[in-house]
Amino acid sequence: MLGAMAALGWLTPRRRSATARSVLAGEASAEAARKSSQEAQETQETEVPPSPVKEAEFPVHGDDRAAAFFDLDNTVMQGAALFHFGRGLYKRKFFDTRELAKFAWQQAWFRLAGVEDPEHMQDARDSALSIVKGHRVSELKSIGEEIYDEYMAERIWPGTRALAQAHLDAGQKVWLVTAAPVEIAQVIARRLGLTGALGTVAESVAGIYTGRLVGEPLHGPAKAEAVRALAAAEDLDLSRCAAYSDSHNDIPMLSLVGHPYAINPDAKLRRHARQMDWRLRDYRTGRKAAKVGIPAAAGVGAVAGGTAAAIALHRRRR
Repeated sequence: MLGAMAALGWLTPRRRSATARSVLAGEASAEAARKSSQEAQETQETEVPPSPVKEAEFPVHGDDRAAAFFDLDNTVMQGAALFHFGRGLYKRKFFDTRELAKFAWQQAWFRLAGVEDPEHMQDARDSALSIVKGHRVSELKSIGEEIYDEYMAERIWPGTRALAQAHLDAGQKVWLVTAAPVEIAQVIARRLGLTGALGTVAESVAGIYTGRLVGEPLHGPAKAEAVRALAAAEDLDLSRCAAYSDSHNDIPMLSLVGHPYAINPDAKLRRHARQMDWRLRDYRTGRKAAKVGIPAAAGVGAVAGGTAAAIALHRRRR
């Protein structure tokens, strides 16, 4: 950790601060992922895996220095895990309809308008942290199990899950890598029979959330830092590893490994993947591909309104 921080000395103060937060977030996520995976080894419960997928040209069997890293939103699961988690918390009266509408608008903006404005991202992060502040970590983990069954289980892409299973069958470890809270990511990984998960780490004291993050959300460069830190701790050779994502924001993570895959890619990632001769997989039908990223309204009119507005903005930007 000290060596990584020292290496940042040549950057401008602002760049150094942002990079340092990414490194801190990545290392914290890697530490949490390894700890959770070790604790779960004796008691892990898994769902029945899908049938083997014929299109999995990779991985190499018996390579214990290789692993696979899967983005979650729209790669492993249709939609955004954080949105479905928010739906579950709303159902349990963690916050009101007005806050849900705001949260839904932020999600629609990010996914459909293709805009990740720093102010919007900061606002979304602060909203999420304020919701869990003062709650016990154990409470959120328990609720996460229920939310997975209610909203997420039926949204897992069978094709991507089969790719993950191919890595497991080859004797390799498979990790989710997501900006979603690490506790939720760990629930999803365990339920899918994966090794573990890298996710955003929220600070807690005596098992209670403080409302602050460790570093920053595990997004973009922070994901790459988390993968790099975990690979170092696990003695992995990244040139023999694979990574899978739908988003151009994950190009830093995909570029780390020797076997990058674009899964259900957005337009920017599709172009980049073709330029770099990366493998592509798209498990969406034409209709689903057009709608990917649109959150379910869940009966709340404000969600649909925010989504429609974001679609309109997206069309005007074309």
